[in-house]
Amino acid sequence: MEQSFIYPMEIRNIAIIAHVDHGKTTLTDAILKQTGMAKEGFTMDTNALEKERGITIYSKNASVIYKGTKINIVDTPGHADFGSEVERVLRSIDSVILVVDAKEGPMPQTRFVLKKSLELGLKPIVVINKIDKVGARPDIVQEEIFELFLDLGASDEQLDFSTIYAIAREGIAKVSQDDDSQDLTPLLNLILAKVPSASSQLDKPFKMQPFSLGYDNFLGRLAIGRIYSGTLQEGNVFVKKNNEVRTGKITKIFTFEGLDRREIKQALAGDIVMVAGISDIYIGETICASPEQDPLPTINIDDPTISLNFLVNDSPFSGRDGKFVTNTQIRERLRKELEINVGLKIDFSSADSYKVYGRGELHISILLENMRREGFEVQVSKPEVIIKEENGQKLEPFEEIIVDVPETMSGIVIEKLGKRKGVMTKMEKQGSDLRLTFEAPTRAILGYRNQFIVDLRGEGIFSSRFVGFKPYLGEINGVKTGSMVSMTSGKALGFSLFNLQERGSLYIGPGTEVYEGMVIGNVSRGNDMSVNPIKGKQLTNMRASGSDDAIQLIPPVEITIERGLEIMADDEYLEVTPQNIRLRKKYLTELDRNRSKRG
Repeated sequence: MEQSFIYPMEIRNIAIIAHVDHGKTTLTDAILKQTGMAKEGFTMDTNALEKERGITIYSKNASVIYKGTKINIVDTPGHADFGSEVERVLRSIDSVILVVDAKEGPMPQTRFVLKKSLELGLKPIVVINKIDKVGARPDIVQEEIFELFLDLGASDEQLDFSTIYAIAREGIAKVSQDDDSQDLTPLLNLILAKVPSASSQLDKPFKMQPFSLGYDNFLGRLAIGRIYSGTLQEGNVFVKKNNEVRTGKITKIFTFEGLDRREIKQALAGDIVMVAGISDIYIGETICASPEQDPLPTINIDDPTISLNFLVNDSPFSGRDGKFVTNTQIRERLRKELEINVGLKIDFSSADSYKVYGRGELHISILLENMRREGFEVQVSKPEVIIKEENGQKLEPFEEIIVDVPETMSGIVIEKLGKRKGVMTKMEKQGSDLRLTFEAPTRAILGYRNQFIVDLRGEGIFSSRFVGFKPYLGEINGVKTGSMVSMTSGKALGFSLFNLQERGSLYIGPGTEVYEGMVIGNVSRGNDMSVNPIKGKQLTNMRASGSDDAIQLIPPVEITIERGLEIMADDEYLEVTPQNIRLRKKYLTELDRNRSKRG
């Protein structure tokens, strides 16, 4: 329903921040349901990839009305690779709800998002979630949170934070652990009491800054942002960035009701709204009423840490699955991604490949997964860390790594990360587990996460965060495995794979189509091995005991985008299509590979 004017009411703007899987989205869902803004079964994670992976990838806006006050809520991702989604949101809100798991305590991304919040002068509300979890230790976790505030240089006012204990899954919040609360009323009351009212500078000229972008098939590009002053109405506006000024026209204004958007004719300072009409608007620009107004400070995002090349898929199987396979189509898709993915940078200077810079392997793999689902075919090179040079010294990105492992398995983690130049800075005992903290180059993590899962049989928790660029540590000697490379094209046969599985792990099963130069498995020794996976059994008229025994094949290792990015060698490409993910050599024939090594 269209409304000509929003009745002035108090507004609170908050963001919910936390480490991955600590309960941000579950808490947001519960708030929306209990305030009547959403039905049972609803979730903020509406994207198909988010539902499949159980994580938040994109920040989302919602609002609720509680006791006559409008509360704008921004649900943010918890994974370090999507930190840029959090960074751009924090400037537009007045407080944050920091959610921390009552068992795990503060984790790397907790530190990252809290540091950004404190630097902006925000005073967080702490929610210790999952207090019903086996092994929960809310009192100790609260002490750890206080120590984290101190470590990050919080002011005296910020150190005086309020704490709520919650079971977000059941929609319960308590001021004290002993309270008999049945809903989230204590948290909502605390938001009204502690979060400052959004500044309503109605007497000043209109000024707004987008922190997120959307797209509508009918309206085009949409800008989501906060109105810092004045009143927003449809009509002509100016867009400013640094000293550049251009004109634009706002054709539609939408406010948020729950997760839905509702068209309005006018919005007031302090509110978070969505506007349409400015086709070239970008995150961090200032939309204002006159060209004389000073622009708002731009939104600064931390630099990417890894890079890789995107190329046209030129394998023998190219064009079989995808609808979009040309260089021009890939370039336009990457340009479109830059409009909304502020953590991404792309170099378009090369004619036949595009260098993409991202925040981590997951950040890149989500882009690739979205592209393949849209019908794109592409191949990418192995990710490499970004090396900087300052004052004649080489610098590389470093990460703080936190692993929670059973005490009996800690040795293998310390050994493996030690070989990758990781330095253990802290060891804490938590029940039967150990929490180990390392500082290591980002290069050490590339390719290690999968090995970590194998080593600990799924019993460990691995998380990391970017801490900055530090002096380059030289070569890292990891465990090198060779590739099993097909020397011919055709359909793989079980008889051949049965004999090859003794040499290493296979990535394909019987009946899989292969081509010359395709990587079909790994070899435990370090050298590549050319194999014939389509060789069949030699048939004769002679019968012999044991010659017709049934073969037993070990299930192949499934190649996903993330696993492919981790295990691929320097001379390989990862081929990504809507139906298949394959590893292949850059040079498909053995003769060309030998020439390239000599050259």
